Amino acid sequence: MIFEDRVDAGEKLAKALVDYSGADAVILAVPRGGVIVGEVVARQLGVPLDVVVPRKIGAPGNPELGLGAIAPGVRVIDPRMVEMLGVSEGYLERQIAAEEEEIERRLGAYRGGRPPADVAGKVAVVVDDGVATGGTAFAALRWAKAQGASTVVLAVPVAPGASIGRLEQEADRVVVLFAPEPFFAVGEWYRRFDQTTDEEVVAALARAAGRQG
Repeated sequence: MIFEDRVDAGEKLAKALVDYSGADAVILAVPRGGVIVGEVVARQLGVPLDVVVPRKIGAPGNPELGLGAIAPGVRVIDPRMVEMLGVSEGYLERQIAAEEEEIERRLGAYRGGRPPADVAGKVAVVVDDGVATGGTAFAALRWAKAQGASTVVLAVPVAPGASIGRLEQEADRVVVLFAPEPFFAVGEWYRRFDQTTDEEVVAALARAAGRQG
């Protein structure tokens, strides 16, 4: 399965989530690309859209290698990776502090002064444009649980089987449209996978807020 773009992926994902149409649910999209997918899903299901902003904690000298991930008030760190690489506590704390600052910046910019969606007692559907290792998705799911969501769902167009298995231990339900093997990168399963900008995220969230308002 190849998706044309994130809008096409969102339309297909919405069909798989039809059980939540009009339900007491909230779409929590992961910026940046996940917000484009999430806007389509939220519009088709008739439910609110908000963001959850997890951030990867990169290894020293190799930021693409994740030591874990954080979300507001949530830390999911891989102790085996930390020990194997000999990462100091000081390094971890500095990286976490920097990423927490970036999370605050993004939330302020993206929401434009709007309050966060209330997910307490609701179905929280975490949406992204795909999952690779699953580290940031794991943090996002744990954050949704910490906010009091009654049910936590992960919904993505594409993810590798190994990551799905781990995420099923954290989510109440995992919806993945396509689980190719071998899996190298999310973008290879899209015909168009341009970088999403902050401006596009802001516009998508504003449109969704206008529909709800």
